[in-house]
Amino acid sequence: MNYYFNKIMKGTFEEVIDKVTQGLKEEGFGILTEIDVTATLKEKLDVDFKKYRILGACNPPYAHKALEAEDKIGTMLPCNVIVQEIEEGIIEVAAVNPMASMQAVENEKLHEVAKEITSMLENIIEKL
Repeated sequence: MNYYFNKIMKGTFEEVIDKVTQGLKEEGFGILTEIDVTATLKEKLDVDFKKYRILGACNPPYAHKALEAEDKIGTMLPCNVIVQEIEEGIIEVAAVNPMASMQAVENEKLHEVAKEITSMLENIIEKL
């Protein structure tokens, strides 16, 4: 089982960020965190790095279900989606596979929630 789903797209980096954000919104996800890895590496290490952003996505009803099923699952939340520029005009979007990341947790209720979230994230990536 792969730990992520991905898709390569054409467009500008910001256009793809907007499409990803809209796709997440349509499936009930919001962006809780946004980490600009490029800016952070430049600021902290004076390193030039490709355009790379981590979006911390959350679907509140499913997050609640997951937390009710397993209170330590917050260590794996939110669901991260990355957007990175492979080359100018070629952008990769990748999302965590919740089923892969939660395999180590032996909790059937949580596995059901993970299956649903996995399906939703796969759907978002496919529709981009």
